[in-house]
Amino acid sequence: MIWQPHAESLARTILHRGSRWQQPVAATPRHLFVPRWWQRQVDGDRWTLRVPRTDGEWMRAAYADTSLVTRVGPLHADRATPDTHPTGRPTSSATLPSLVVDMLRHAYLAPDAELLYVGTGTGYGTALAAAYLGPEQVTSVDVDPYLVEVSRERLDAIGPPPRVETVDATGPLPLAAGAVDRIVSMVSVRTIPPSWLDALCRGGRLVTTIAGTSLLVTAEKDEDGGAIGRVEWGRAGFMPVRHGEDYPPGLDTLLAAAQLQDGEDVTTGPYPVVDVENAWDLDSMLSVTKPGIVHRYRETDEQRIAVMAHADGSWARATATGTDRPTVHQGGPRRLWDLLDEVRSHWLTHGELPVRGARVFINPEGRTVLARGKWHVKLT
Repeated sequence: MIWQPHAESLARTILHRGSRWQQPVAATPRHLFVPRWWQRQVDGDRWTLRVPRTDGEWMRAAYADTSLVTRVGPLHADRATPDTHPTGRPTSSATLPSLVVDMLRHAYLAPDAELLYVGTGTGYGTALAAAYLGPEQVTSVDVDPYLVEVSRERLDAIGPPPRVETVDATGPLPLAAGAVDRIVSMVSVRTIPPSWLDALCRGGRLVTTIAGTSLLVTAEKDEDGGAIGRVEWGRAGFMPVRHGEDYPPGLDTLLAAAQLQDGEDVTTGPYPVVDVENAWDLDSMLSVTKPGIVHRYRETDEQRIAVMAHADGSWARATATGTDRPTVHQGGPRRLWDLLDEVRSHWLTHGELPVRGARVFINPEGRTVLARGKWHVKLT
């Protein structure tokens, strides 16, 4: 199979001509890491297995700058049959190559850097890092034993493999204290695991994202064993770190109930209905200040409907025609739509939200504080 022209085309598409990542991307056979994948059905609730019928179909999918979902719930595409249609959340994927490279760029990788790559997944990102640094300088970890097993096999097929281990990255790591210069995480965390700080050498740099947001954090370890950094201006979104086969059950029941209930409060909101999850800055600001809220949004003709829910039993539903002021139903211990409107009011009053570009302060136990000007928040 001739795959090299496709990899070279991908490199030209996502990188400028002088990039030092040109050769690693052009020389890494991404298709070997994604022989099959899941595609979400139109209704959004079920997934269909995609097994390439021709080499051309495989090459077009594998060397496009897109993410390919490889695991839904506990079911990996490698182990599925075409008549299987799982429902649930994606639990692993082959991240779009441009984002993989962008995360690695943020690490400022020196030629002699020792790298911990968190979230092996398919193994493609680990392969890029190994091609750039050398396999002996890369350690990759994932919580999923099958992903680690198959990634080892695929990495071994293309050259000397880096070290790949099965471990919950939020707990103890298979590394000595101060063993690595850089940590790049392809899963998101709420606060920084103390084991990451322990594994970093003094002055070492970590790159990660905050769970439930599109916030990309870079920080460098200080003399006290914590780290100081910033929320970068760019955006990145990753699946949250998981600790087992699947994520805990979601709030589907409460979200479904919120579609029908009148609630204790029925008001008219001041701002149009918004699709919060796709308003990335708004979503990120709400998530860091009021974590744990989940969203659903749909449009039918001219009608917009947004639903919010939280595990404490709070819920909200806003309905409007087009950009008209919405009718808002709310119930439970908190008024979720009011919390959202507070963030939107702040945005209109100050012209921006302080979360992006904020300073990041991490103590040795991983407690993480974001601060910008007079605004600050401790992540929980």
